[in-house]
Amino acid sequence: MTTPPQRKIDGHVHLVGNGRSGSGCWMRMSGWHRIMGEMMRRCIGMPVGVTHSDFDRIYVERLLQHLRESSLDYALLLAQDEVYHADGRKRDFGSFYVPNDYLFAVCEAHPEFLPAPSIHPARPDALDELDRCLARGARALKLLPNCHDVHCSDPRYDPFWERMAKAGLPLLAHTGGEMTVPVANAAYQDPRTLRRPLEIGVKVIAAHCASNSSFWDPNFFDVLLGMMDEFPNLYADTSALNTPVRSAVMRKALHAAHSDRLLHGSDFPVPIGTWYARLRGLIDGDDRREAARIENLLERDAFLKRAAGFEEGHFTRITEILRPLH
Repeated sequence: MTTPPQRKIDGHVHLVGNGRSGSGCWMRMSGWHRIMGEMMRRCIGMPVGVTHSDFDRIYVERLLQHLRESSLDYALLLAQDEVYHADGRKRDFGSFYVPNDYLFAVCEAHPEFLPAPSIHPARPDALDELDRCLARGARALKLLPNCHDVHCSDPRYDPFWERMAKAGLPLLAHTGGEMTVPVANAAYQDPRTLRRPLEIGVKVIAAHCASNSSFWDPNFFDVLLGMMDEFPNLYADTSALNTPVRSAVMRKALHAAHSDRLLHGSDFPVPIGTWYARLRGLIDGDDRREAARIENLLERDAFLKRAAGFEEGHFTRITEILRPLH
């Protein structure tokens, strides 16, 4: 059914799992990514480690608790496809995988979760998998072009985008740099690589407002705004803007000409810091202290954004963008 209007939605929440209970997920983190994974586990209050046999069930229960105890009504839950070469061969690359079947099972068990499957368009069965996911109630499609190694403007993918446009299925595409998962091709963090699906008519949500994740990444926020002038079907989400470097675009996002096309997202389970908005003068000390007392990361992110000045429409606007179900 169609999501009721004026419902508050976190439009960027990750489903993860280790697959030890039969979910089909896998994790293989090392080095910096292992450190980041452990940090995220601790921040969301997971009582078990990432290799625990019951990790998948406990993660879903913990996320569900966060959502139900927050001021939000729904969360757009994201799968994570594997990485493929452009010729359709699977690559041995990436730090985690969440199959679409597991995503749909979780969402069907808990209607507060809205499914956003992930399909690499170079997969030999990409169109068949897209049709299957549409039939199961997909509300959006999630891709990380720089991590999945997808040049979204490659004409070979036109039939895939055409099918998405016809179905009204938006593309939630990572833009900007990335530090929590391995990057296959940094060139695809540039939002300009999304021109082809936009021209075909796909509604595109540029995750993270095309901001930089480290001081060494380019910041594409101004490029994104220029593209919004050209494409009325281009949106962006504010996920991970309460992190050290991405927070630099928060003030610009609040006052941007296209702020009415910015959508709320947290990037859960990425840690949500309270000092970044304070140090950038977006909130006062009382708000920072109140945010620090909020252990629920979904609610902490929403609180910080309200305190910084995002209006209530920021939290409900995605209901107009997601694929409606009748």
